[in-house]
Amino acid sequence: MTIFKYPKEIQKTIAALSRESSYKEVCHRHFFEHPMPSGDKLAKIVNLIREIIFPGYFGDSPVRSESIHYYLGVNTERLFELLNNQILAGLCFQCDDDSAQRLVDHKEKAYDITKKLVTLLPELRRVLTTDVEAAFVGDPAAKSTGEVIFCYPAIRAISSYRVAHALGKLEVPVIPRMIAEMAHSETGIDIHPSAQIGEYFTIDHGTGVVIGATSIIGKNVKLYQGVTLGAKSFPLDEDGNPIKGIARHPIVEDDVVIYSQATILGRITVGKGSVIGGNVWVTNNVPPYSKIIQFKPRDAFYAEGGGI
Repeated sequence: MTIFKYPKEIQKTIAALSRESSYKEVCHRHFFEHPMPSGDKLAKIVNLIREIIFPGYFGDSPVRSESIHYYLGVNTERLFELLNNQILAGLCFQCDDDSAQRLVDHKEKAYDITKKLVTLLPELRRVLTTDVEAAFVGDPAAKSTGEVIFCYPAIRAISSYRVAHALGKLEVPVIPRMIAEMAHSETGIDIHPSAQIGEYFTIDHGTGVVIGATSIIGKNVKLYQGVTLGAKSFPLDEDGNPIKGIARHPIVEDDVVIYSQATILGRITVGKGSVIGGNVWVTNNVPPYSKIIQFKPRDAFYAEGGGI
């Protein structure tokens, strides 16, 4: 006779949870020997990339000119191993073929992608250096670039975005989005890894910023907290489902400043050199060098030809 440790209600709950009709829509079928993506390991990867890109700012090892080659060598080799495993996990996650040959193919592809990503690290450092400079120059409160690297949530979010974007361009499934959402949870800044963002990009304060998947942002663009670059609507297919892959987010050209809580929606263009004021709602193209601000009620009255 089987004696259960827990009350009958618990056994009924387990039976209900075990019914296929209950779990089939939310259960991932995990094939034998296929690794699963790990948030903890991805966090280590992102932190390790920050150590490599900004030597001396993160990690426990002191960095000196005579030891930096060794320091970067050890960290890069460690990164390669961790990253290779997680890229393989991403490839396996979307795969519905459990054959041994398919796993071999995934391993070869993961190794090749890992090599490509590691070779991009010098370029990632170059671009992130411009982002640090933009944050430092754009904030009178910043005492040094070191303070920006250590303290600013924008640099944490943008560095995660640039890594995730690079992985996405190399066609790695799931992993880029996980990295982006980890940064979102950490900083309150939501940048989709598919967005295209140019050099010298900065976000002041940052909390509540949303940058959609098909957004295109030029060089030397500055956003303030609460800015949304979003979609105005979602075209549906004949079954009523959103159509994927349509460009539906804004294009922001070079040298644009967008102040706090501005909402810019749809596939519109904010022209070069424009300034978008706080708390405005923009759904039409903005010509270059424009200034968009809220009208006070009195201003609106005068615009209609009235007077006091």
